[in-house]
Amino acid sequence: MAYDLEEQEKLDALKAWWAKYGLLVGIAVAVAALAWGGWNGWRAYQGHVSRQAMGYFEALEDAARLGGADASARIKAAAGTLRSDYPKTGYAGRGVLVAAQALQAQNDVDGAREQLAWLAGQKAQVGLQPVAKLRLAGILLDQKKYDEALAQLSDPPAAFAALFADRRGDVLAAQGKAQEARTAYQNAIDGLGQSNALVPVVQLKLDALAGA
Repeated sequence: MAYDLEEQEKLDALKAWWAKYGLLVGIAVAVAALAWGGWNGWRAYQGHVSRQAMGYFEALEDAARLGGADASARIKAAAGTLRSDYPKTGYAGRGVLVAAQALQAQNDVDGAREQLAWLAGQKAQVGLQPVAKLRLAGILLDQKKYDEALAQLSDPPAAFAALFADRRGDVLAAQGKAQEARTAYQNAIDGLGQSNALVPVVQLKLDALAGA
């Protein structure tokens, strides 16, 4: 095919540009393709991990619901797998809370405490870590491990500050520290707001310390 002078100049310029930048363009395209493939592969892997974790979570829920002679062992086994193999998934944190509740109902308080202690140490479980700390502090309070209970109640996130204050009041009251307990209960009431259904309960505890 014959080209006029202008077309030939454009073609020569294109050839020169490609000779200079063609390799870079090829590399960029290859990198983009690999990145896209990698991203899709990562999403597929994450989906697989999530499905696997969900399976163990459902097995844990079944063991907790159905009970039986070996329920405690099955609960601990499923929770242990979630903790060791899928610790970053939401199923791990939720599974631990289910396991702790079920074990506590079976009077395996030490087993429940161990589950909650794991979750209380998981900073990545932002939404569930405070719940675990509250429940763990309650178990430690029942076991009269007051200093350990108070250690779980330091630096609460804002959304849990009032609930942590209430539990701290319970621990301080059990220690006989009436004035500190009153302060903690009042902080809980102030943080909850008068319309909260928990306020009357906390107020009763505060009133009980009035003469102390």
